Amino acid sequence: MSVLPLVFTSGWASGVNAYAVVLLLGIFGATGLSDEVPAALQRPDVLIAAGVLFLCEAVADKIPYVDSAWDAVHTVIRPVAGAVVAALLAGQSGSVPELAAGAVGGSTALLSHLVKAGTRMAVNSSPEPFSNVVVSLAEDLGVAAIITFAIFNPVAAAVIAGALLLAGLFLLYFLVSRIRRFLRRRAERRAEKRLAQSMAQGSG
Repeated sequence: MSVLPLVFTSGWASGVNAYAVVLLLGIFGATGLSDEVPAALQRPDVLIAAGVLFLCEAVADKIPYVDSAWDAVHTVIRPVAGAVVAALLAGQSGSVPELAAGAVGGSTALLSHLVKAGTRMAVNSSPEPFSNVVVSLAEDLGVAAIITFAIFNPVAAAVIAGALLLAGLFLLYFLVSRIRRFLRRRAERRAEKRLAQSMAQGSG
């Protein structure tokens, strides 16, 4: 059976939380629940690193504005992680060329990352902080659920991931005005910070 559905699903999930994907796949492989997971993802050092980084993301992802800074840093990391995981999965099964799998995983991860980052900018335009926690928990649980489902039913999981990706892109289109508001607020905050620093230096 082609590993392409699992590649697509892992790419989508990597764009949301790459460390959770590596950690979950590694655990499923190490415990023998899946033969599709390559040995590279099951190594103890990889699992420990993924676990630590997942905890870091779990905290940063729930703090307003910190989550957007974290997303900015991971604009490269998540697509690369999606491509690497996809290539490893393809190499393990031999059913899909690794380069093609990497392209699918990386591009899917990039799209889902853009949806996540854009949605967070829109959420940060809200004055209350609780929506960040709710959205972050929903993302974490969604990634865990769909990766687990993909291990046992990869085709159905890929269909769900595709539907979520399309829904996210449509949502992002309608949130453009809120994203612009977030960017404008962030620019104003930076300008105020620079003004305060220059005034402090002038008085000193």
